[in-house]
Amino acid sequence: MALQWLLLLSLICSTLLLVNVAHSVAEDGRKAYIVYMGNKPKNEVSASPLHLNMIQDAVDSSNINDIEHEALLLYSYKRSFHGFAAMLTHQEAQKMAGVDGVVSVFPSKKSKIQTTKSWNFLGFPETSRTASVMLVFGPPPKKWTGKCQGNGDFTCNNKIIGARYYRASQSFEDDIESPRDIYGHGTHTASTAAGNLLSVAATTINRQFITKVQLGIWKIYEGLSPNTFDLKGKFYPLIYGGDAPNTTAGTAASDSRFCLEDSIDANLIKGKIVLCDRLPDGVVAGVGAILGGAVGVVLTGQKVDDEVLGPTILPTSWVGLEENNNIYKYIKSKRNPTATIWKSEEINDVLAPYVPSYSSRGPNPAHPNILKPDLAAPGTYILAAYPPTDDGGLAGYNLKTGTSMACPHASAVAAYVKSFHPKWSPAAIQSALITTAKPMSAKVNPEAEFAYGAGLINPSRAPYPGLVYDLNGQDYINFLCSQGYSGELLQTITEDNSSCSSKSNNGKVNDLNYPSFALSIKNPKFINGVFHRTVTNVGSSNSTYRAKVTATLGLKISVNPSVLSFTALGQKKSFALTIKGPIEKSRLASASLVWDDGAFEVRSPIVVYVAV
Repeated sequence: MALQWLLLLSLICSTLLLVNVAHSVAEDGRKAYIVYMGNKPKNEVSASPLHLNMIQDAVDSSNINDIEHEALLLYSYKRSFHGFAAMLTHQEAQKMAGVDGVVSVFPSKKSKIQTTKSWNFLGFPETSRTASVMLVFGPPPKKWTGKCQGNGDFTCNNKIIGARYYRASQSFEDDIESPRDIYGHGTHTASTAAGNLLSVAATTINRQFITKVQLGIWKIYEGLSPNTFDLKGKFYPLIYGGDAPNTTAGTAASDSRFCLEDSIDANLIKGKIVLCDRLPDGVVAGVGAILGGAVGVVLTGQKVDDEVLGPTILPTSWVGLEENNNIYKYIKSKRNPTATIWKSEEINDVLAPYVPSYSSRGPNPAHPNILKPDLAAPGTYILAAYPPTDDGGLAGYNLKTGTSMACPHASAVAAYVKSFHPKWSPAAIQSALITTAKPMSAKVNPEAEFAYGAGLINPSRAPYPGLVYDLNGQDYINFLCSQGYSGELLQTITEDNSSCSSKSNNGKVNDLNYPSFALSIKNPKFINGVFHRTVTNVGSSNSTYRAKVTATLGLKISVNPSVLSFTALGQKKSFALTIKGPIEKSRLASASLVWDDGAFEVRSPIVVYVAV
């Protein structure tokens, strides 16, 4: 008993000493630093002693003992990378950075998520509920034969299990022999949540940037594009690109007005704001002015409300054709025209969400009876990480626009659903995202479902779909067989010895258990389509769902049976949906099917269209 009390007393004394040491090191100018040492250690057991020895070598030991050294070591990283956290002074951190095997040493700081605007717009703030069981990344699968080709500046872990650098016969001058991203696209999408492309449409969010161009006569024109540069109201000479052709290179005014690269005389635009016209094919011009030493650039779009331009490396505003014409008239009417470009103002876009012109539209060219896009997600002016070496990056972050920005949002929500339901198949997760999406308005998007699919992704509802339209591997094989795939071609896709049966050969696209319905027709006066679907209960054990159909005038849609009763989770029920009737006033008719049990609404879009 005496020995037990002695051990307990020793433990209490040691703990009190460590607490006192922690207070003292915080008071003598020390703060937490991360010492990054690259790849994770091969021998995890020996990592902590190694880190402690490194601290002892870097710290002045004249006034510190071994116990205090242990208090300086906050944590040893062994899982994803090799390194440790320690309480160091600035001088000790500099000394540590010069130790062999140390890649970098930097202060530890608390980081906050940066892409907040789009998630808040989706009704999914940082305080949203998280799953009690989070995703755990185990080691790479045994069949994994890839490699991590880091070249010293890139490390892999259980999340990123492989990376390679591919170099073509010709590469960009600033390219580096590493899988690290230097152009921004990969970094930006990965920091949002990396995803796959053009199944996700891109929408606007309720953020729009207005950049004012003020002329010397105090006339102000409002343009778009984010401008983070502040000219502080200083006016600069204003010149039209067409008045500064690069005659040395043989460029005429008819070309220099677009301010293309090498088309404009840098000596004539240096220190000035340049007005650039829009190319007839819609390509955004202005590169020549941006690279030629201009103070600022006024670019031109055809319909500024429907097109988007990202931030550039100098003050820029993007005006419409009417504004361009008025600015041009001002230049020609004055001997010394001047202008300034103000820093952007963020305003609320009351029309959001809508799908801008840059987002691809349906129908699905490969399989007309499978609706694409599946759904829509924010893709306009998305703030996310960017390589700090990029000239357009803003302190390591940048605003980017495109479906590449929308896809990561969908991928992130899919991962969020997976955290609640680790055993769900990819098809079940996709179904949850589609059937819980928020309906969007065809008033601002005439292409309707061919612009936004099922609607805007809804992260907070996605983990609770009630019912899912599930698919397994054999379902996909049957679908491929119905489309004419067989033999070696089929096995090239499946990577096994799969084959087609007489049943699978006779299958129909309409019977693929997809959570949406698309019917391509040739004659709008005669419509007759039948879809067979099976839903799985993932909501309440005992529940009864009733079918509710909304359809445009002329369409007759019936569901049989129209009531589905479940007595257990995982129980499956099948139904048939039949579409009949003419569509005479439009080549596209929208409808929807909602299964409702009072607690869950499972919504599927329905599209009937005349194939071109």
